[in-house]
Order: sequence, then structure tokens, then C-alpha cells
Amino acid sequence: MTSPAETTTSEDIAGADGKLKRKITGPLLFLFILGDVLGAGIYALMGVLSEDVGGALWAPLLTALFLALLTAGSYAELVTKYPKAGGAAVFAERAYRQPMVSFLVGFCMLAAGVTSAAGLALAFAGDYLATFVDIPTIPAAIGFLALVAGLNARGISESVKSNVVMTVIELSGLLIVVVAVSVMVGRGGGDVGRITQFPDGATPALAILGGAIVAYYSFVGFETSANVAEEIRNPSKVYPRALFGALITAGVVYAMVGVASATALSSRELAESSGPLLSVVAASGVGIPDWLFSAIALVAVANGALLTMIMASRLTYGMAEHGLLPSVLGKVLSQRRTPWVAIVVTTAVAALLTMAGDLSTLAETVVLLLLFVFISTNVAVLVLRRHTVEHQHFRVWTAVPVLGVASCVLLLTQQTAKVWLFAAIMVAVGALLYLLARRARRRIDQHA
Repeated sequence: MTSPAETTTSEDIAGADGKLKRKITGPLLFLFILGDVLGAGIYALMGVLSEDVGGALWAPLLTALFLALLTAGSYAELVTKYPKAGGAAVFAERAYRQPMVSFLVGFCMLAAGVTSAAGLALAFAGDYLATFVDIPTIPAAIGFLALVAGLNARGISESVKSNVVMTVIELSGLLIVVVAVSVMVGRGGGDVGRITQFPDGATPALAILGGAIVAYYSFVGFETSANVAEEIRNPSKVYPRALFGALITAGVVYAMVGVASATALSSRELAESSGPLLSVVAASGVGIPDWLFSAIALVAVANGALLTMIMASRLTYGMAEHGLLPSVLGKVLSQRRTPWVAIVVTTAVAALLTMAGDLSTLAETVVLLLLFVFISTNVAVLVLRRHTVEHQHFRVWTAVPVLGVASCVLLLTQQTAKVWLFAAIMVAVGALLYLLARRARRRIDQHA
């Protein structure tokens, strides 16, 4: 899929003006990306996937992995070519030189983050939380978001090393599912034949494609890794290996969890549970306490939501500081130095989304928003081929970003009208805020 990664030294890339220390090694980057990709989506989406593909849960997961690898190839080239903190919005700015385009790319990232947090809040408030306390889903989701906002306002920041701990916890929960069902099958339980069964009347290819839209949500976390490029040692060699290795590892684990889930429970039983993996572990009869697995799942969901909201609030703050959003969003607490207005606004929007959409719709909306981001990045690779840099960097085959754009367009065509409406409203609000911010900036410049 890719040409061999070329090597260079960090000094060659960092330049004299490098402000961030390159402390992230290959293994740490691999775990960082794996933690972001594993996240919490897989803990909640297995039931949603079963509605589309029945017991063939592994099929859309592997399809989504292949589609994600295409766009990951473009990120590998751009991150190693421009190893500075940033991401898709920075690539768009370099490639298109159009402020409105780079703004919309950044805002789609922001909207996707807030929407993802809303989905994670619903996942947190489902059956996993019900193991410990019985609270209605919506009030519990909103209360959870308020708690996350409070932690965010105190100045929560996760280092790469702490992310290793969270990744181990998230991964352990998924491996528990696989091992528990393996023991179940060894005892003569479960039904392995379900893993090839599709819903009655479904066309397998279309069912898999429809499921891949939801499954794609479980892979999109790799984009965050572009924001730590400035802190990676020897990024031209390390980044591609860590990126592709983490995605493939996550895909293999996801497929194993999909096979285990379908073996343990029918698609109807999975679809009826808001904590499907908890139901799978319980059905295995291995004797793992519900509270233990629920605690692992809640940690995964809570960590994912916290990191997502930290990203969303900081991105909102940064865009306000650059005049791309209203300046009020740039206000910070005097002592904590955290962007309190941005935190309040992003939390309020996420809370509204928990009341307006279900988990499936929110997940598909996140994917829709990020597909536009990924299209921008895939095209940017081709546009920036005209620009050369002094250091050696990874170069993806030209066909890969072309296929990446095609795959994103294909997934866009499968989205429902409701999801398009959700995303369109968010982008329209973003465009309006951008125009208001520009108008306010002009007034300030005129009176300066």
C-alpha cells in the first residue's frame, strides 16, 4: 500500500525554532494511537452493527479498517512531510490557501468532537452505568457531561504515559470478551454459525457497507495523532509504522470481538442491549462479575469523552483566539487558565445532542463530518506534491489518496437524510459564527 518509509533525524526536521521536545518514541506513539482508536465506540456500537449485518459483525469492521487505512496513508505522508503540531486544518491551509476552507475543516473536526462526546455520554448512561445505579439515560448523560466539564475546567491534561494505562484498561476489556467467549465455546456453548448470518432479506454487500459507516466511527481516532507530530522522535520513520500498526492491531481486536459477540448472543439480543459487551460477557457464563466489566467499560467511555471534550474546548478556544469564532469563546479562568466559556458552550451543545439523537445517529454524524475532513486531507496530499521539503519523508502511492477520496464519497452516499440534516445544521452554525467573527474583527481593525 505504501512505499518504504525514509529515515531522517529529528534534528533535520525540528529546525532551529522547534519549541516542543521530541519525547515520543515509537512504542509510546503506537500505544497513543491505539488508545485513541480503541476508544470507547466499540463498547457501545456492537448492538447497532448487529441491526445492519446480523451476526457477520466482523465484516463491516474489517471493511472500515481497509477504508481507514487509505486515509491513514495520506496522514502518514503529510505528518512526516510537515511534522508540526496541527492536523487536517493545517494541511488544508497549506494546500488551498482559502481561510474559509481551512475554517470549515477545523469546524467539522470541532463539531465531530462534540457529537462524539454526546454519543459517549449516552453509552456511559446505558447498561454499563445501570450495573451500579439506576438513573434515566438522558439525565445521567447530561450529568456525566457536566462532570466532565468540571474536570476539564480544573485543567485536566493527559500525558502520553498516562494514556498507556488507559489503553491497557480499554484493551483488557476487549480481550476479556474474546477469552470469555472462547471458554464458552470450549464448554460447548454459543453458536459459531451465527458469524456468517445476515438479517433476513438483506443483501450482504449493501448490509456490510451500511454497517461500515457505523464501524468507521471506531477507527477515526487516528486523526488526533497528527497533533503530536512535533513531539515524535524521528517521525518520518516512526509515525507510519506506529499509525498502520495501531490501526491493524485495533482492526484485528475488533474483528475478534465481533466474532465473539455473534457467537455468544443473537443479533436481536445484541441490538436490545445498550451495553452489548457486558451482555456478551454475562452470557458466556465464565463468572466475571458484571461490576468489573462495567467498570472497565465506564473507564473507557469516560476517558474517551474527557479527551474528546478537552480537544473540542481547546480547539474552540484556539479558533476564537485566531478570530475564526466569536472572541467571547476565548475567555479563560483567571487562576486555572482554562477556557471556561468554550467548555460551557461545547458541553451545552453536547447535552442538547444527547436529547436530539440516538447513539447510531450521533455516531453516523461524527463519521459524516470527519469524511469531509478526510476528503480534504486526501486531496491535500496530491495538491502539496508540488511543494518539496528539504528532509526525507514517507510518500504514499498516488493511488492511495485517490482511493481514499473515492472511499469517503462512497460512505457519504450511504448516509441517511437525518444524519445529513444533523451535520448540515452544525456546519451552517459554524459558517454563521465565522462570518460574525470576521465582521467583529473588521470593526476592531477599523477603530484601531
